[in-house]
Amino acid sequence: MSTPARRVLVVGGGTAGSVLTLALRQRGIDVVLVERQTEWRAIGHGITIQGNALRAFREVGVADEIVAAGAPFDQLRMRNVDGSVIRELHSPPLGGGGLPATMGSMRFLLQQILSRHVHASRADVRLGTTVTAFDDDGSGSGVAVTFSDGRTERFDLAVGADGVHSTVRGMIGIDAQPVPIGMAIWRMQGPRQPGMDCAEVYYGGPRYKLGFSPISSEQMYAYVMDEDRRLEFYGDRPAYEVMAERAADYGGFWPAIRASLGPDTPIDYRSLEALLIEGPWFRGRVLLIGDAAHACPPTLAQGAAQAAEDAVVLAQILGEGHDVDKALDLFMDRRYERAAMVVNNSVQL
Repeated sequence: MSTPARRVLVVGGGTAGSVLTLALRQRGIDVVLVERQTEWRAIGHGITIQGNALRAFREVGVADEIVAAGAPFDQLRMRNVDGSVIRELHSPPLGGGGLPATMGSMRFLLQQILSRHVHASRADVRLGTTVTAFDDDGSGSGVAVTFSDGRTERFDLAVGADGVHSTVRGMIGIDAQPVPIGMAIWRMQGPRQPGMDCAEVYYGGPRYKLGFSPISSEQMYAYVMDEDRRLEFYGDRPAYEVMAERAADYGGFWPAIRASLGPDTPIDYRSLEALLIEGPWFRGRVLLIGDAAHACPPTLAQGAAQAAEDAVVLAQILGEGHDVDKALDLFMDRRYERAAMVVNNSVQL
């Protein structure tokens, strides 16, 4: 027997977990959020936030702060390898009126804003804490959860929002794993050059593609999508030298971007993966959302957007008072086809 969700555990404090916590607290649902980091922060560089993500952020009251801290724009400029313009595309306002079509942001600022609002929501936030066991016997008493501090507590629903390499996923018996797509990405953060008024993507050169996006009035992030090699392949050379080399044949803004690279430039290199759990994303009353259930390469810039949408939709359904079992079925009806479309098209692109 199932009951409506009055107390929910959220595992993971990234975009999915933070937005879910805020959306649930808006509806008066008690939330315990556990995050394994002892210092709650985001790592990485810039992020492109599409209009549908901003719509979800507006639902939980944080969109205005996110927009104010970032760099909004409403077009995408496509260039050839030599820098000549192929086409400029107007970006539709997917989030609705009053929101930018798209924008760039610093990841740490996005997480900072979300974290601050989660604390203000009076959710029970437990940093440096993980889950060690779930025990769901199907009774009306909910799922029993054991934590790394030894405590065991009961929840009406537990939600794994712990990313593409989710531990919750394996703990509930879902053996799906992210699959490499054969590409890797170099990312850097650096000074925004004069004239960088929107995102740009460069095609036709020796790499899959290059691009950049403004993320503040003074900063931008740039990337090189390359063939997937282990970082060790490049030997002991500094990362900034290798990234500069991989972008050497490109025109437009890239000579200036390459010139800005140096020993102090924040650079990230990682292989790109995709994940889509076939069938339900839950077992009993433990559900996966965001990258834990469906992760896509950044070719459509929809990872954070789909995670935030998952969170808002789940909170809407739970707030309607459905029993948990019914709510999980309704959630899958709302989210599966949309998330699958985004993952499959991101991989294809």
